[in-house]
Amino acid sequence: MLSAALAASAVALTAVPAGADPGAPPSDAHSSDAHSSGPSGQSSGQSTSSARRTVERLFHDAERATEKYNLAKERSDQLRERVGALQSSVARGQDRVNQLRGALAGLAGAQYRSGGVDPSLTLLLTEDPDGFLTKSAALDRISNRQAGQLRVLHAAQRALRQERAEATGKLVELERSREAVARHKREVTAKLAAARTVLNGLTEAERAALRRSERAKEEDRRAAARHERQQPTGGAAASPRAAAAVRAAQSAVGAPYAWGQSGPGSFDCSGLTQWAWRQAGVAVPRTSQGQAGVGQRVPLSQAQPGDLVVYRGDASHVGMYVGGGQVIHAPHPGANVRYDPVGMMPVTSVNRP
Repeated sequence: MLSAALAASAVALTAVPAGADPGAPPSDAHSSDAHSSGPSGQSSGQSTSSARRTVERLFHDAERATEKYNLAKERSDQLRERVGALQSSVARGQDRVNQLRGALAGLAGAQYRSGGVDPSLTLLLTEDPDGFLTKSAALDRISNRQAGQLRVLHAAQRALRQERAEATGKLVELERSREAVARHKREVTAKLAAARTVLNGLTEAERAALRRSERAKEEDRRAAARHERQQPTGGAAASPRAAAAVRAAQSAVGAPYAWGQSGPGSFDCSGLTQWAWRQAGVAVPRTSQGQAGVGQRVPLSQAQPGDLVVYRGDASHVGMYVGGGQVIHAPHPGANVRYDPVGMMPVTSVNRP
């Protein structure tokens, strides 16, 4: 859904995230839908509503790509940590192998210095049989210890090979994950650039009309939100932690939307809900799709403050139910974290962490 921020998005969207590809936006940004003109050369009145629909679709596409980006980035971060741990373990394993080799070399040297002549012949020729037997027993102990050390070395070498193989595989996986992060980032920025192009294609008269229309809708929305929040809350939070998560979400109202961000200064939709629950000491997945599978699923009619409300068939948007028929959510680029009616778009699920 769009708000008064839609009219300002033409300006807000010019702040393309760092690292964004500067290439031309997708062709759908230049569709005749958004740029149809009347006989006077001015865009027709229909183009304003067409632009609104196009931008709404592009924001939806960008949000879906943002959730893919969030998932890929989370996976990339996890892999980076795992690779670091494996590399440290491999280094420690190599040190241990080197130490074991050194110990075995010392034992072998001691055994060599004791003589490699056949023990039975040495016993026949020795002038001190008792001394020889004592030395022989010591050599047996050295041999047994050497065999034990050799087994330990082989086990350490096997473990080292396995860890090296795992580290190599994780590095390949990490590179694929980094490529996915970059690909989804390009998709997000392309969709936002396309939305900016559509809005910039409107005439001044059309922009003024759009601003007036959206201001009126925003006033209606705010009035409805105030009315709803004055109604019974529909029950207390399901737990003290849920109440803490609601307070955190309320503290974020007014913060700007920024894709890929999870607070504390800016948020995307799933970043806001994850951050709010994290303030309550509860870990929830980073993406809206992940949050759609968390905790206990409850009917919308039984929603309680703190519940996660997931939207659209592709679960590409999420907000937090706060009572009174309202959610707090981070809507889209150019808008701030705000209250909206829980039924603002089709609800996929309601989940209670």
